[in-house]
Amino acid sequence: METKANHLNEKPGFHIWWRLLRPHTLTASFIPVFVGTMLAVLDNSFRPLLFIAMLIAAMLIQAATNMFNEYYDFARGLDNENSVGIGGTIVRDGVKPIVVKRLAFTFFGVSILLGVYICMASSWWIALIGSLCMLVGYLYTGGPIPIAYTPFGEVFSGLLMGTVIIGISYYIQTLTITWQVVVISIPIAILIGCILLANNIRDLDGDKENGRKTIAILIGRDRAIFLLSSLMLLSYALTAAYIISGLLPIYSIISLLSIWKARKAVRIFQANTTNVGMIPAMVATAQTNTIYGALIGISLLLQILMPLPL
Repeated sequence: METKANHLNEKPGFHIWWRLLRPHTLTASFIPVFVGTMLAVLDNSFRPLLFIAMLIAAMLIQAATNMFNEYYDFARGLDNENSVGIGGTIVRDGVKPIVVKRLAFTFFGVSILLGVYICMASSWWIALIGSLCMLVGYLYTGGPIPIAYTPFGEVFSGLLMGTVIIGISYYIQTLTITWQVVVISIPIAILIGCILLANNIRDLDGDKENGRKTIAILIGRDRAIFLLSSLMLLSYALTAAYIISGLLPIYSIISLLSIWKARKAVRIFQANTTNVGMIPAMVATAQTNTIYGALIGISLLLQILMPLPL
């Protein structure tokens, strides 16, 4: 399979390796660590080195997952030079598939070393959860039945990259976990799942031809768009409820400013049916999660710096 890319003369440069990381997706790992840590700081616990180690480990696992996705989609013949919305480092940039695969495992290796430090400084239970996260990252597109090819991709991505990462980030700082942290993580988990749903809506036709059974394929394009808008609305409704109940500080009302991005994503999906035309909708969905999560984190920071009654 490597011969498909060998005819390209371009030598891999920094921009190619940077594109391989798919940096626009790394916010899905940064935001949960940021929010989980800010929740811990609100409870008067902050260990900077653990925060940095957790942040780097989470982003490495995310980047490795992206690389496995690139490698296995190529290996299964799903990606080619004309594919839209892919990293393209193998089929267009001439990077050998084995290099991508080895780099992904290297990133996993570094994250394991960081994980050992995190466990030594907190609890070895984190090793079990971290191993599970890496296994899911590999099985997302690897293994006999890739998770990405089933209707459960959105659930796994949202649960692990949202609730689990927020929970771990909080736990390593405080050595405890609370139901409030789990509940607060739900809107972020939903929006992370929406990123994958948006991707699957865009790729619906191609995925269907290649035998995937994503939720978008099972319920159809129009219902999938409706599901996307409903999930986004649910995340904002939950946020409003959390603010009213005092679970989130009043500062968190700023997170609702991201609604315009969510609305933009849905409208673009409704107005376009081509892969190229739907790319801005997928980008807007990812930006919704980034803006929302960042504003939630900032609102928690504001509560730390300028406390208001909850």
